[in-house]
Amino acid sequence: MNVATPHDTTANEAQADPVVVALMQRFGEHAFVEQATLIGMPVLWVAREALVEMLSFLRGMPEPFEMLFDLSANDERLRGNRQGLPDSDFTVFYQLLSVSRNRDIMLKVALAESDLEMPSIVSLYPNANWYEREVWDMFGVVFHGHPHLTRILMPPTWIGHPLRKDHSARATEFDPYTLTVEGQDKEQAALKFDPEAWGMRRGNENSEFMFLNLGPNHPSAHGAFRIVLQLEGEEIVDCVPDIGYHHRGAEKMGERQSWHSYIPYTDRVDYTGGVMNNLPYILAVEKLAGITVTDRARTIRVMMAELFRISSHLLFLGTYLQDLGAMSPVFYSFSDRQKSYEVIEAITGFRMHPAWFRIGGVAQDLPKGWDRLMQGFVDWMPKRLHEYERAMMENSIVRERTRNVAAYSTQEALEWGVTGPNLRATGCNYDLRKKRPYSGYENFDFEVPLGGNGDAFDRGQVRIEEMRQSLRIIQQCIDHMPAGDYKADHPLTTPPPRDKMLQHIETLITHFLQVSWGPVLKPNESQQMIEATKGINSYYLTSDGNTMSYRTRIRTPSFPHLQQIPAVMRGGFVPDLIAHLGSIDFVMADVDR
Repeated sequence: MNVATPHDTTANEAQADPVVVALMQRFGEHAFVEQATLIGMPVLWVAREALVEMLSFLRGMPEPFEMLFDLSANDERLRGNRQGLPDSDFTVFYQLLSVSRNRDIMLKVALAESDLEMPSIVSLYPNANWYEREVWDMFGVVFHGHPHLTRILMPPTWIGHPLRKDHSARATEFDPYTLTVEGQDKEQAALKFDPEAWGMRRGNENSEFMFLNLGPNHPSAHGAFRIVLQLEGEEIVDCVPDIGYHHRGAEKMGERQSWHSYIPYTDRVDYTGGVMNNLPYILAVEKLAGITVTDRARTIRVMMAELFRISSHLLFLGTYLQDLGAMSPVFYSFSDRQKSYEVIEAITGFRMHPAWFRIGGVAQDLPKGWDRLMQGFVDWMPKRLHEYERAMMENSIVRERTRNVAAYSTQEALEWGVTGPNLRATGCNYDLRKKRPYSGYENFDFEVPLGGNGDAFDRGQVRIEEMRQSLRIIQQCIDHMPAGDYKADHPLTTPPPRDKMLQHIETLITHFLQVSWGPVLKPNESQQMIEATKGINSYYLTSDGNTMSYRTRIRTPSFPHLQQIPAVMRGGFVPDLIAHLGSIDFVMADVDR
């Protein structure tokens, strides 16, 4: 088992890595420059001309890097601390994940501002399609060979590339917004779907195809999501997902908020996940700060994260079955979800968005009686899950609507960047809580539920089983909650207790600076991946020695999950698409950020 550690990945360590050794043997020791980071994987700067060949080598080696986990960029022009790194105005990075090796590797390519061009890798990794579009949209990097390089998160009429450092970040930095009748007509025309631009025909020898907009206001679209269907009768010939209606610049906001004050913004990414969204961010910050968290704080985090996993899965289950035409389940699941929120509110003071985790621990200690409340919920849920299974998943109509519908294999899931329950429904036993334990998960006894067919039914069944395992983890937290402090005693990011602050002037100064200005973290890069409610979520942070992040990259699971829809649904039918959309379990804030 390869557990990510918080120390630097030095050049010597990277050279000892068998994958790096294999790359040296194949391409020579001068083919890349190694970067020491806190990311926890080899980070190699490679020449643009060698990128595709190197990725092909990693894709085809024994125990290959089957998944393009993330692809994004960084505007380096204002970064002051780049000692030892290649000259670069913009950097494009590729993070590859090998399930068979349980390892990652990151390749970086340096670009000059006057030459923002890259080769597309869609032929190697099909899920690179949307990631390359996002990099073009946000940074203006052109990918040659891309099948359809257009805006993806911003409107087609947008001017500029928002994640560049010279692009405005706040509404007050823009001219006042006005929309004339002429401007409205222009925006409406830009939204009109052009089949030919996507390589689609308007008909065949026998019939004329119909193009139908599903969303962005349809209830089964689960948010502001539009998917344009090319239909022959009820059969889906092809489809084009259209995202970005919920985009609000979550990564850009990270450049304007202190390390502490950005925590509430993470709650709003997967807004059904609550503190689960705080966890990868604060773990990445703690790597940068060199903080070791107490056992009590780690256990509290696990307990609350798993409680939110149950809450999120209950929301999924009710709306999923509602999409299939069952009206009652959503009322039952929301009633049980309310019971989880009563416990969450009693402990954190909030419900959906508590923003309760802190750098170094949690906001406050568990209140008196927390164990009684939590135990009541743990005792209540098992019989409810049994009832859901009996009345819903064993229902013949549900089975007919979901068995063998929108099925895909493990290989196809990895090619499209699918993670979490949707990957495990194919039978792939890959859960970061087991494979790369974080926050103390290695101390808990639980199983990883798996499916076998990778269809819509298995995706629902796996989540019911996951709720049972989450209850099992929470019970262990109740029974074995460690004593001690709920946050680390670390002056860099944890404000001193108020009673000490009122007695010592040095402590008062430290407290004032931490609250008003925030901590200053040394220049470095760190990343943390976690098994979130909908799949693997990660935060990749770049510190330039300031009170805020220089670059905050959020890799969400729902983004690649929606990209896979056309590959799964071609040749299917509209009712099957509705069942598939419900079985994915996504929220658009998690897609669009």
